[in-house]
Amino acid sequence: MTNPTNTSTEEDQTNAAARRKSGEFVRGVSGFRGQIGDRDFPAEPNRYHLFVALNCPWCHRVVLARNVLGLQDVISMDVAFPNRTGDDDPAGAGLWEFSPDRVASLTGETLPECTRETATGEGFRIAKDIYRAEGASEQSVPILYDKHSKRIVNNESAEIIRMLDRHAVALGSGLDDQQRPVLYPEDDALRDKIDQLNELIYTNINNGAYKAGFSSDQAVYQKAFEAYFETLASLNDLLSDGRPFLTGEDFTDADLRLFPTLYRHDPVYYVRMKLNGAKILDYPYLWQWLCRVYALEGVAESGSLIHCRQGYFGRSWNNVVPLGPFTPKPYPEAYRNPGLARF
Repeated sequence: MTNPTNTSTEEDQTNAAARRKSGEFVRGVSGFRGQIGDRDFPAEPNRYHLFVALNCPWCHRVVLARNVLGLQDVISMDVAFPNRTGDDDPAGAGLWEFSPDRVASLTGETLPECTRETATGEGFRIAKDIYRAEGASEQSVPILYDKHSKRIVNNESAEIIRMLDRHAVALGSGLDDQQRPVLYPEDDALRDKIDQLNELIYTNINNGAYKAGFSSDQAVYQKAFEAYFETLASLNDLLSDGRPFLTGEDFTDADLRLFPTLYRHDPVYYVRMKLNGAKILDYPYLWQWLCRVYALEGVAESGSLIHCRQGYFGRSWNNVVPLGPFTPKPYPEAYRNPGLARF
């Protein structure tokens, strides 16, 4: 029997400090691992809240799950500004901030998706203060929060996805059984396929993009770069048999986890993460898959390339956001055009 909590998204922490010092990007481990359905966190509508940043791919997949499962009206959400605080901020630098009045350099305007913090009753500006209220020192998003008990439930995105999927009906999904996908079906053979894909996708694509983009060691970067594009080629081959989604006819957890990285690749990661070996547009079956997922109900509303571009390049040395790459259609409009790919 496969384990429904096998989320395949944690990096080996062996010698993490030494590895970081040598130039390798090593992702940390989330500290809050409560589960909806436990005695303290019953599955019921309008109890839970998400704190997210739309530029963050780990947040993006949680928002994707919320949307495709029809939970937008029963799980509330606050959205942080895509750039973190600067050196002149009284709270400190590098912190997620709920600041709807902040102006994006890319547009010269405020971002309409950004909100104030509305769930704790304290109106915290800085996400780290949500953790401090529980005596914790973490500062990451996403955060799944219980509005009734005023407690953090979980901050591991892969586990949040599984919880939303498992309890979608009890949480008050607005979709019926025919409309709502089952992201992790009760089929051991299919779960095995999903788990294998998730491990590959997390290691070489999701986290692999960060290994390439944020490593300061040439050899580490090259290894991540090569694994990333080898995996893209492998996934393109997998989809070449005509299957609409990674495991077959149905959209699953594996598709959901792959989408945020590929959505960012051409307009952001190609330059920012130094992943300039190819565009997704150069992989025709992957491109068609990307367009197919983008067309699903709730997916286009789950992310924002303005937030992605502002957030990623706003952390670069000169804070300038590149205007390219140019395509026959601008992103994300290009994702509505599967025919752009050339076989």
